[in-house]
Amino acid sequence: MQRNSADWKPLIHCITNPIAMNFTANGVLALHGRPIMAEHPGEVSEITEKADALLLNFGNISDSRMIAIKIALEKANQKKIPVVLDVCGVACSSLRRGFFQSLMDIGKVDVIKGNYSEILCLYDKCYSTSGVDADESAKMRQVEQIAAYLARQYSCTILATGEVDIIACKPKDVVEVIKLRGGSPQMAEITATGCLLGAVVATFLAYENSIKAVEEAVTLFSKCGELAETDKGNGSFMTNFLDELSLEKNHRGYVIGD
Repeated sequence: MQRNSADWKPLIHCITNPIAMNFTANGVLALHGRPIMAEHPGEVSEITEKADALLLNFGNISDSRMIAIKIALEKANQKKIPVVLDVCGVACSSLRRGFFQSLMDIGKVDVIKGNYSEILCLYDKCYSTSGVDADESAKMRQVEQIAAYLARQYSCTILATGEVDIIACKPKDVVEVIKLRGGSPQMAEITATGCLLGAVVATFLAYENSIKAVEEAVTLFSKCGELAETDKGNGSFMTNFLDELSLEKNHRGYVIGD
């Protein structure tokens, strides 16, 4: 099946945490993708080889998942499969910080995604937080400068999520920085929203591996959050969000289904 076929559905391999798996799988399905979440070290290379994009997520990290992530990254690089690395929680443990560096030493990723605190941590090894949420004191201008620096350092796109999402990419000699406003405060009130964004970006990259695809993924994600707002509570918001993500009318003008 060709990528430009209306019937083509990309296989998105998500090595993510169990907290986010169900929400992530439903999000990929909403975008006409096919999610698979194999993480056993004995099969992960074979599964990755068949994928159209790969998501690697640090949440709730474990020994076996760390092994699987390394194997999957190496295979994706061999097959030139787009890779999104979500450094979830990297600012709250030296284990995750060291693991990030080991991955950068063995392979290349297309997008590094994290909240403001996680992106700051990749630059300042002494910076840390007490959990996976962003430090509200992190300043947008500071994050913008650091995202641009990291984009140069790792020759990839940096996606720093916050009240204003920052995308920094080095397509040529000059780093391009895009700032996007949108979304809903309710997005922070349900678990795994950030993890799902990583999978949405990976799905868009399967259709088109470009900074345009990253920008469109983030824009669609934020738009769906705005449309999903409700005064009924968090459970209703989560259902509404998946509904909006799955509606064809919201996909128009974006990479999905083009």
